[in-house]
Amino acid sequence: MKRAIITFFRILQTGIVNFIRNFSISIAAIAVMVVTLTVLLLSLVVNATFSNTISQITAKIDISVYLRNRDTPSQTTQLITELKSLPNVQSVQYLDKSQVLKQYEVQNANNQQLALAVSETSNPLPATIHIKPKNLNNIENIKSFLVKPNIKDLQSNPPSYSGSLEKAINNITHATDVLRELGIVAVVVFGVICALIIFNTIQMAIFNRRDEIQIMRLLGANKNYIRGPFIVESGIYGFLAAVISVVIINSLFVTASSTLQATTLGLLNISYATSYFDNHFLILLTLQILIGIMIGAVSATIATRRYLKFKLKP
Repeated sequence: MKRAIITFFRILQTGIVNFIRNFSISIAAIAVMVVTLTVLLLSLVVNATFSNTISQITAKIDISVYLRNRDTPSQTTQLITELKSLPNVQSVQYLDKSQVLKQYEVQNANNQQLALAVSETSNPLPATIHIKPKNLNNIENIKSFLVKPNIKDLQSNPPSYSGSLEKAINNITHATDVLRELGIVAVVVFGVICALIIFNTIQMAIFNRRDEIQIMRLLGANKNYIRGPFIVESGIYGFLAAVISVVIINSLFVTASSTLQATTLGLLNISYATSYFDNHFLILLTLQILIGIMIGAVSATIATRRYLKFKLKP
């Protein structure tokens, strides 16, 4: 056990020394890895921000069913029960005529003409049922139910489907899907480039130390002992790249928050994105470090395995 610990620290120390020694040829690998991890982190934050925007708009969308004045309480109760039984219905809220009038007065409190017109007439507003769907992309079953002859006969006017908000949801969902796909493609492309550069960097380091490695093999060093420092060196690339990428994104959000007067930039809610990044900082930093180290370690493992397999056969 003691020997294993000593060997581990020797590998770690050698890897750090090699990193310092080869830093000048490692800059390209670190730079490409920074780009890869920055794109990945930005994609995660943007995707979370768009998802939040969709949730906020979705919370405002419902289907309003306007009832006739002559509908009986039993008919209304039966309709509410049937609506609640539909698979895509999240909640059903019933407002009688007086509640609808109060809601209307609150919503139009600043419009004196409307307030005066309502006060001078009997309540013209119908009792209303507000239906909140679970999935906006699958409300056809609710629409089909509402157009049934016996259900339609209970309504004073056609239902309201909040069409403009539904279009906004569709636009944001489409933009989120496109950006997510572009982010995945960009991360994959830069990840492959990053792995190739690290692979070549490690191959160059191996070539520069080929005589030293050969002597280590002749002295009985096993492949894991030889491979270890290169994996540590590549892991340091990933660690530094992860930290730099987080610093870049943090600087980006700080700059955007301080220079932009608006809280949103197009569909992107800058305020929420900044808040999300701050609240999940440690998780995102840990994720970046793990991914960076993994990319570096895997690349180094492949590079050293190939060299040890073909160049150092006993």
